[in-house]
Amino acid sequence: MSSSYIPATTESLFQAAEAKTPAEAISILYGVLENPSSSQEAMRIKEQAITNLSDLLRQEGLAQDLQNLLVKLRPFFSVITKAKTAKIVRSIVDAVAKIPGTSDLQISLCREIVQWTRGEKRTFLRQRIEARLAALLMENKEYQEALNLLSSLIKEVRRLDDKLLLVEIDLLESKLHFSLRNLPKAKAALTAARTAANAIYVPPAQQGTIDMQSGILHAEEKDYKTAYSYFFEAFEAFNSLEDPQAIYSLKYMLLCKIMVSQADDVAGIISSPKVGLQYQGPELDAMIAVADAHSKRSLKLFEICLQKFKTQLDEDPIVHRHLTSLYDTLLEQNLCRLIEPFSRVEISHIAELIELPEQHVEKKLSQMILDKKFAGTLDQGAGCLIIFDDAKTDAIYEATLETISNMEKVVDSLYSRSAKIMA
Repeated sequence: MSSSYIPATTESLFQAAEAKTPAEAISILYGVLENPSSSQEAMRIKEQAITNLSDLLRQEGLAQDLQNLLVKLRPFFSVITKAKTAKIVRSIVDAVAKIPGTSDLQISLCREIVQWTRGEKRTFLRQRIEARLAALLMENKEYQEALNLLSSLIKEVRRLDDKLLLVEIDLLESKLHFSLRNLPKAKAALTAARTAANAIYVPPAQQGTIDMQSGILHAEEKDYKTAYSYFFEAFEAFNSLEDPQAIYSLKYMLLCKIMVSQADDVAGIISSPKVGLQYQGPELDAMIAVADAHSKRSLKLFEICLQKFKTQLDEDPIVHRHLTSLYDTLLEQNLCRLIEPFSRVEISHIAELIELPEQHVEKKLSQMILDKKFAGTLDQGAGCLIIFDDAKTDAIYEATLETISNMEKVVDSLYSRSAKIMA
């Protein structure tokens, strides 16, 4: 960082833009910020220098320097408006977020800013940075801390009636409760977000996020048709903004089609003009492979999909949860179909027919017996599955119970009549 300052003029910005190396440009921009002038033109040039400098530091991956820049700019923040300060701070935080592998640094940076804003009594900025911090803590799986931070923040924002921030916080709370597998609270928080959103204009990106979360919650309740509608709305919003989230809403749309046994529609959706070549890639290839495996009812193809597209299927918690359920259903249906003709069959033979490892098949069969999916037992010594005939209830028992019941009514009736005669 240069100790001598450079004139805060348009020429200095042009000189930085024309610099031969990023290091030279960074040095010039730091020099502009060192300039003590506080004229209106100088302040405008400094604001532009901050924007250019944060972009350069982001491109060079200098996350620590961005954090130091925020500390260095604090005297500058005291002479500009609070709104401009908030804009600059949030743009620098966004620049750090765009550098890969900086989640821990982002958390420490947000904590530092929150502490500074408390001292400076900058409530508006503090609330937004706290919301950002809660989102980072959730991504870092520090759920309890994120929940504690949000619960106090929600009370404060509701008092101030800042609807736009309230929508963001309620939506974040819904995602947090969903991560903790607390579906009722996730739905309640989403309803609160929708209620707040109905009272104001919500940017399309935020509306798309609300629709996405609605789709995820409906899919969790196995209401895949409604979930598909929400994912479609989210895709429309993200697609119009060219937002990277669009690919995920499209992916979940295809997942819903597969889950309601309409895998044949997947190819039609992907080949539609709105999707076209724009979203082609491993995410869609994974869903096409799953749809193909589901159409063919092939567990072997399903296994190959899970191995080949591990990142797209296994590492996406939403897709992974539903595909696990789909795989189990397919496996059970296939096993029931294969064992139907037998009364006694070797497990190795079933494994050979279904093209899966013997241990895996044995484990699933024992689970199905315990869940009473069929009547049978495993003879592990002989390596066989013994299937029992369905026990037929003898009709005589039901008839006997009905006769006794009728006799009881007759006796009660006769007793009532005799009691009246005796009286």
